[in-house]
Amino acid sequence: MGDYIVVGKRPLDGKLKVYGAKNAVLPILAGCVLSSGGVLLDNCPRLSDVSYTLGILERLGCRTAFDGEKIFVNPAGIDSWTVDTGGGDMRSSVNFLGALAGRFGAAALPLPGGCKLGRRPIDIHIRALKAMGVEVEIDGGTVLAYGHPRGASVQLDFPSVGATENVILAAVTAPGMTVLSNAAREPEIGDLCRFLTAMGAKIHGVGSDMLRIEGVSRYMCAVMTAGGRLEIENAVRPHLREVAAVLTRCGGDISWGRDSVSLRAPKILGGCGTVRTGVYPGFPTDCQSQVMAVMACSREPGVMIENIFESRFKIVPELRRMGADICCLGREARVRGGDLRGERLQARDLRGGAALVVAALGAKGESRVSGTEYIARGYRDLAGELASVGADIRVSRD
Repeated sequence: MGDYIVVGKRPLDGKLKVYGAKNAVLPILAGCVLSSGGVLLDNCPRLSDVSYTLGILERLGCRTAFDGEKIFVNPAGIDSWTVDTGGGDMRSSVNFLGALAGRFGAAALPLPGGCKLGRRPIDIHIRALKAMGVEVEIDGGTVLAYGHPRGASVQLDFPSVGATENVILAAVTAPGMTVLSNAAREPEIGDLCRFLTAMGAKIHGVGSDMLRIEGVSRYMCAVMTAGGRLEIENAVRPHLREVAAVLTRCGGDISWGRDSVSLRAPKILGGCGTVRTGVYPGFPTDCQSQVMAVMACSREPGVMIENIFESRFKIVPELRRMGADICCLGREARVRGGDLRGERLQARDLRGGAALVVAALGAKGESRVSGTEYIARGYRDLAGELASVGADIRVSRD
């Protein structure tokens, strides 16, 4: 690439377009390795660093395509946790440390380079990942990481952008809650969080210096409506305490292991009583729709009060079509359920879509849930996983 020859004192006049920022797209590309399906990114700048990062993804086993301002990444074929930089030297390759540890429980990459902006060690990254249970060491010029990250309390010595990104990438698939203090607040952090949230991650506090990255179980309500018994691994008891208390009131028999929870459904669902959502450690709003589906299958009345979001009752019309008697007034829903019947149902959001599946599992007859693209945002192969534990559920292609 040649030099720029610039003649000054010439007024500028015209229109320019602001493209996506390099500092935003690079960690997002690293985050693509965490996806269970293809990722399409728009407004991506054609820069050498971007091409370099796509090369890393390809050598990891991903398929990539760059068309205009759009980048497509398919990580289905990823089969390596060793970063091959292709002889290049770019600091942002360190973002793959947290992402690969999160996916494989292992990562290896050359010590990162990048612009020479003074001393920029990766000690902060290493200490943060160690706090999450990942063993990290430097062998010659290679950074090696071993072990799957787990939820933890992480305090950064300095609000490093790169370390913040690495903790986020490691935490979104880690069981439990990660609380990151003294986090960087640069715009690219928000872009990364929004990207991961679109894939189903649960990140709270975006834009602040304290982030809460949450991992929760998603199948406890399903077994309550369908019946039977289910054991869920990597369950963190404090995070599920409020949900478990509600399901226990319904008659669920819950027992806890060291890193698991077992739930046996009652023969007849009891009443949930009044459930109020709140900020953590209160009852989580993200579980509200699923518990409302449980209420709809119960023969006893229940009340759901939504204190976080004003539009979390989108599944009410669908549950009514299945036979539930639900009266809504503002943020309060009074539910009188009973014997639900199978219906054609339309998901309109992620949690509500999962809740419709929960309701369908407890209904008589066949239900058809459309809008599964919402569900796919946050649940990896929901149908396949439920089928693996005995549900009669399949994916229709017609």
